[in-house]
Order: sequence, then C-alpha cells, then structure tokens
Amino acid sequence: STAASFIYRIQSLLTDFSKPSYINSHKDAYQVILDGVKGGAKEKRLAAQFIPKFFKHFPELADSAINAQLDLCEDEDVSIRRQAIKELPQFATGDNLPRVADILTQLLQSDDSAEFNLVNNALLSIFKMDAKGTLGGLFSQILQGEDIVRERAIKFLSTKLKTLPEEVLNKEVEEFILAESKKVLEDVTGEEFVLFMKILSGLKSLQTVSGRQQLVELVAEQADLEQTFNPADPDCVDRLLQCTRQAVPLFSKNVHSTKFVTYFCEHVLPNLSALTTPVEGLDIQLEVLKLLAEMSSFCGDMEKLESNLKKLFDKLLEYMPLPPEEAENGENAGGEEPKLQFSYVECLLYSFHQLGRKLPDFLTAKLNAEKLKDFKIRLQYFARGLQVYIRQLRLALQGKTGEALKTEENKIKVVALKITNNINVLIKDLFHIPPSYKSTVTLSWKPVQKADANQKRTSEDTTSSSPPKKASAGPKRDARQIYNPPSGKYSSNLGSFSYGELGIIKTRNCLVCYWVVFCFFFNIEMLRPLIHFKFLYILKICPWFSS
Repeated sequence: STAASFIYRIQSLLTDFSKPSYINSHKDAYQVILDGVKGGAKEKRLAAQFIPKFFKHFPELADSAINAQLDLCEDEDVSIRRQAIKELPQFATGDNLPRVADILTQLLQSDDSAEFNLVNNALLSIFKMDAKGTLGGLFSQILQGEDIVRERAIKFLSTKLKTLPEEVLNKEVEEFILAESKKVLEDVTGEEFVLFMKILSGLKSLQTVSGRQQLVELVAEQADLEQTFNPADPDCVDRLLQCTRQAVPLFSKNVHSTKFVTYFCEHVLPNLSALTTPVEGLDIQLEVLKLLAEMSSFCGDMEKLESNLKKLFDKLLEYMPLPPEEAENGENAGGEEPKLQFSYVECLLYSFHQLGRKLPDFLTAKLNAEKLKDFKIRLQYFARGLQVYIRQLRLALQGKTGEALKTEENKIKVVALKITNNINVLIKDLFHIPPSYKSTVTLSWKPVQKADANQKRTSEDTTSSSPPKKASAGPKRDARQIYNPPSGKYSSNLGSFSYGELGIIKTRNCLVCYWVVFCFFFNIEMLRPLIHFKFLYILKICPWFSS
C-alpha cells in the first residue's frame, strides 16, 4: 500500500542518515511511523519493527512510542501482537524499564502459548538488564493486578528466578525480593504461600542458618501461632498444616522447631479427634501426628516441657490399649479385641521418645507407681501383637525383590514392616530400667539417610535423634535397599491391627510366648530377628513367665 511504502522510505531515510543531529531534525518522520499503528495490517507490522528501532533517538516521544507499541501488543492480529511483544525489551532503558516490566507482566495473561513464551523470554531478557527494576514491575502487578495476572506473575517468579545467574540475583536483589514478598504474604491463599516459600527458600542469602531462621519466623507469623486454635474451622486447620509443612524442611539442630512443637502439644493434641479438614480423603489426625514427629527431632529448650510431655503421654495412652479382660474359660469377656493403630503409635511414640530425652526421669519420677505400671502393661500388650505382626510381614515379603515389591499390596507391607520395626525399637528403649532414649530410628515415611562425609549438614538435616555414627568396614545384615512407597498410601489400609484378625491365642494361654522361647533356644532361622532380643526382655513381655 501507499502508506506502507511511505514508512519504508522514512525508515530508509533515518537509517542512511544516522547522525544524531540529522535524526533529531526528522522528528516528523518518526511520528509518521508512530501513526502507522492506526493503519492496516502491513503498516502495523512495519511500525512494530521500526518504532523500537529508532526509539532511543527520540526521547521526547518516548511515551507516545511506548503507547503505540502497547496498542500493537493488544492488536487482534496474533502475528502483529507477537512481533510487538518480541520487540518490547528494546524500550526497557532507564526509567522506562519498570513500566515495560509492568506491561509484560500484564501480558502474562495471554492464552496463546507462543505469545506467552515470548512474554516470558522478554521478561527474562530485561531481568538481565535490571533485575530490581523488573521485579518492581512484577510485584506491582502481584499486589494490584487482576487475579489471573497475579497468579501467573507468582508462578513466573517461582519457576524462572532459579534459572538466573548469581550476578543477576545479587544480595541487594534478594533483599528486595524478601521485602516485597513480605508485603504480598500479608494476604495470600494457601497455594500462593507455598509458591512464595519456594521462591524465598531458593534464595542464596536465605540458605544460611540465620536465613533459615528468618524463614521459620516468617512461617510462624503466617501460621498465627498466637491465635486461639479452632479445630472445627477447616480453614484454620488447613492454614496451620500448610505453614507447618513449609517450616519442617527448614528445621535443623541450629534452627529449632520449639515454637511449633509447643503449639501442637498445647492446642492441637488435646483437640486431635475434633479436627476438620477441607481436603477429602485426608486422615487429618495422622497428618498432624506425622508433622509433630518430624518436628520433635529439632525441638530446643521448652518452657513448659513437663506439662507438654504429659499431654503427649496422655495422647499416646489413648492409642495403646490395655489387654482385654478374660472370662474364666479364657475367652475375651468383652467380645471384641482392641485394634492397634500402628501408624498413630509410631508418630506418638517417636515424639515422646524425642522430647522424653529432655526430661529423662519423666516416667520414673514424674509419674506415680500405679501409672507407670499401667503404661508397662500397655507396652507389653502392644509388643505381643507387634511381634506376631512383624513375623507375618517378614514371611509375606520373604524372597521378594525388584518388581515383586512394587505391587500395591507389597508396598503396603514394606511400609508396615518399617512402622512395626520402629515401634519395636522404641518400646525396647522404654523397657530399660531406667527408660532409655538412646536408640535412633528413621520415620517410616522418610527416606533412609546415607552418611556422606562431604556433606556439611548431614547431622542437622536428618530426622534421626543422634549424630551419625562412623560407618563400619563390613556390610550390615539389614543394609539392603527396600522399596519406599509414597507417604499417605498405606495409612488407611494398615492403620490398625486386631488380635482377632490374626487368630492370636488369648493372653492366659500365651502359646506365642512358648514358641518365642522355643525358637530362642533352638535358633530357628525364621525368627532370627527375635533371637537378638535379650532373654530377660522376652520374659518381661510374657505374662505366663511374670505371673
């Protein structure tokens, strides 16, 4: 068209005579190019190329040029929009950069994949020019923009920041990100909070001990641990769990979980059965107990330790039943055997074991003799069911390797075996006189930690309760790797165990204990793990010998 030909001539004129004095005298020519955005498709495509090309030569027309390019970014023709977006970084000079960043952030709402990728690339390119200025535009839209723009800007930061080189994300830039993030965190959804924690925890300056401590305080503030806990409010419960999940990876021997553990003991445990959740199918009680168990390893000095340990102990007793009363004929007088909630007991026993070491005389000096005797009876009863269950699980998994262990049924059994072995170790500790708190176990849903002399934080980032020990030269008997299924898949299927379901002989007859002692003396291979128990321990859990 005539207009397009005219724009070509003007472009040629401005290119051939590139001296500043000459270009400045041809402001009218540049204005013709700006007016091209009002023409047809050809004129708009040419304008999209030539407006940014000569933009730097006409600073007095900067606003008009940016507005003209922005009009092209919103054109109905997708090819024109893409060309205009591609050229936007050329406008990102000096004071114009935050404005360009703001415009590009708004353009993240595009549903055209090619256009969306162009916007992402344009934002990354101006990030390398001025990271702080680009962040200013992004955070401006996060705080004040439309919901779709806010959502996509946050996702951009969570996925793209980690790809930027260190020279771009320097200390000053990271401090700016933290300061702006705190403003956003004053009003966020659960999903947004998780994304911001991902952003902040990836910053180099916040990966130090003091940095992680700062993040923990930020999460505690978000969890609002000063407020009264309402177990009947699903949003209140969900917020606490969301925040705690974000805090757990930050805890270590130097960054303590005391504030969270205290809150769980004082406010959550007493209301465990009343908890509600908006998440369908979630065992909210088990989820809470798992989080408490993970945090208990890193609890520091607690003000009301004895009181909170008592709350934890009382909750543990709820899941460790007394033996059922028996009629004269040896049958269960109640008619129904108690169910043993292994998943719950693992969490509670582990937490009690961790906090108990801070007050080692709790069971002997803080409880009266009658309560201690009651606790020992419950432990004995639980241990009997535990031993039979462990034996059945070992038999079921015997000889299975590789693909055979990946079936859903065997995944459940593998995790169940981890749970029962953990409980077994902890019960043995508590049977010592006085009770011991020295044993170390890895929680069943956590990966086994491998010792690595080159890792700086090995001792502080594991869930174990003791410092890592030096590896022995020879291979360990149980060192083989077993399949570790995802957490949460098994609790509903193997959360409980009933004596009646396995046909266990009643307590008074105690044929199981006869068999255990027999295997102990004759070293039956099937029960090799039991042979390592002290004989006195077997006597202790067997009422036949103790009566």
